Amino acid sequence: MYTLYGSTGSGSAAIEVALQRCGASFKVVRASEWEPDSALPELARINPLKQIPTLVLPDGTVVSESAAILIHLALTFPSSGLLPTDASRRPVAMRGLVYIAANCYAAVSVGDYPQRWCVDPTEVVTASIRTAARANLHKAWDIFADTFPASPFLSGDALGALDILAATVSRWSGTRAHLAKSRPDFLATLLAIEHHPDVVPVFARHWAP
Repeated sequence: MYTLYGSTGSGSAAIEVALQRCGASFKVVRASEWEPDSALPELARINPLKQIPTLVLPDGTVVSESAAILIHLALTFPSSGLLPTDASRRPVAMRGLVYIAANCYAAVSVGDYPQRWCVDPTEVVTASIRTAARANLHKAWDIFADTFPASPFLSGDALGALDILAATVSRWSGTRAHLAKSRPDFLATLLAIEHHPDVVPVFARHWAP
């Protein structure tokens, strides 16, 4: 059985969708830095950065970083369709996964925790960092939308890991409101991904209407 450390409304939602598509047995352990009553000490022992999602494989191997987890699951369960089988589409999907992790996810982290990125975390300084981080995040999503067009999914003909991660991370930091103005067609793609039957029940648990 897989053990997934995560929390409601976090990036662990993407891994839950992926694990279900793989048909893998797993349990979720609630853990996050913003929930002191969670299994945070347990998570810290296996991942000192206390990141979620963190996935413990059945053999005890610890895997963190959403893109790495999704790529690992795709390679372990090739029939899941998490990565395209087409030789030209697969590297594009992998590029997209790392793009989101390196640019979008990272900017969200800076905006959420600006005090980590300055020596003197006054209210003025942290507000400035948060504003700049959000602007860079939204720019990164605009570039993503232009670079990874849907056909009809971001992964190609069927729902894949890139779709799942994009739909998850785009829920934060005002991204959807920005995309509604700057890239409405891309926003429509994200909403279509959310309505996929494999995604609906997981997202309903994480983001109740």
